[in-house]
Amino acid sequence: MASSFAFASGTSPSFLASNTLKPKHSPLRRPLAAINIRSESMATEKLGIKVETNPSESKLSQHGVRQWPKWGCPPSKFPWTYSSKETCYLLEGKVKVYPDGSNDFVEIGAGDLVEFPKGMSCTWEVSVAVDKHYKFE
Repeated sequence: MASSFAFASGTSPSFLASNTLKPKHSPLRRPLAAINIRSESMATEKLGIKVETNPSESKLSQHGVRQWPKWGCPPSKFPWTYSSKETCYLLEGKVKVYPDGSNDFVEIGAGDLVEFPKGMSCTWEVSVAVDKHYKFE
């Protein structure tokens, strides 16, 4: 769909000519460059599970994540026990992990680098099919 707007010769609306978010007379005026719109990496730990969301590609390379084996599963629910520490990186999927003895859960999904401790028993509730790289230590 084409649209045509006509402006008086030599003029254009300030939102097209300016690199700011607010009109020039606004005290809240900031250059677009001052706005951070990239995803930041954020690490948390809950119920013994460490989750880093959106780790940098350099961090993934440093750990050799792309060379780790891959595993996947369809939406399902199953128990799991970690006989050794597992670190995994989810390429796709969405999972609620319920550690045994807790009514709470940790939700993980695509773009998460996750560490499960040795000895943890839990239930995986997969709502979106999983595709992940993994490494046991």
